[in-house]
Amino acid sequence: MTTLILVRHAKSDWGTPELDDHERPLNPRGLRDAPAMAERLAATGITIDAILASTALRARTTAGFFGARFELDPELSSELYGSAPKTLLAAAAERGVESVMIVAHDPGMTMLAAGLSDGDIGHMPTCAVATFRWETPEWDVATAIDPDAWSFDAPGR
Repeated sequence: MTTLILVRHAKSDWGTPELDDHERPLNPRGLRDAPAMAERLAATGITIDAILASTALRARTTAGFFGARFELDPELSSELYGSAPKTLLAAAAERGVESVMIVAHDPGMTMLAAGLSDGDIGHMPTCAVATFRWETPEWDVATAIDPDAWSFDAPGR
């Protein structure tokens, strides 16, 4: 089975306008939501083999909460910052393991989730988690066909 978990970074802080976008931290809501969503995902019994995250501070911090819960060190990639859906999916496939989490940004995350859910996921709010599963163990097959199952969760749901 092949599994892709998409996590949009938690809510960031816009209160320091002089900060470069790449260095914006999480705000209090983001710091609350990220560990809560990691717990909710863990409660589903899912197994994660790798966590890939954008190098932006808000994505790194969000990935850190998920990594702590799943006992994995997130792998950082600058190519995940502001990437297109195709890049996000390719990064997961290239990792070569069965279950990959990607922590990154919109609009790419929403576009990828919408495409994989046939439009049923219309928006990935901050700290949303979308999980897609394919019965095939091969990423090259999975990335060419629709998932066999998917789920969606977000803070406040």
